[in-house]
Amino acid sequence: VQLQASGGGLVQAGGSLRLSCAASGSIFSINAMGWYRQAPGKQRELVATITRRAITNYSDSLKGRFTISRDNAKNTVYLQMVYLQMNSLKPEDTAVYYCAASTTSLYRGPDYWGQGTQVTVSS
Repeated sequence: VQLQASGGGLVQAGGSLRLSCAASGSIFSINAMGWYRQAPGKQRELVATITRRAITNYSDSLKGRFTISRDNAKNTVYLQMVYLQMNSLKPEDTAVYYCAASTTSLYRGPDYWGQGTQVTVSS
């Protein structure tokens, strides 16, 4: 499985960004996809996940501002494209955001990683 993330950039506080992650290869094996982020000097943290059945979970601190979704138009059976809509961004959201996928659950740790995409929120 290969994961291609895109959509990062520079935005002012209060603004929005949407990240995209496209999966290719053996996508039939993916049960969950999601996003992690790592800020400078901090550990990587799980931001949001979505399963093949569209069950979503979020970091408690981000609920209400971030929304993860899948592109059902692209593939209704397998996870192939997921998005992370980020609203009301804060400077503390500045981090490298990584797309990840798992054959089981991301809470067990990803099986696949995409490259990171930088999100910078200016104050």
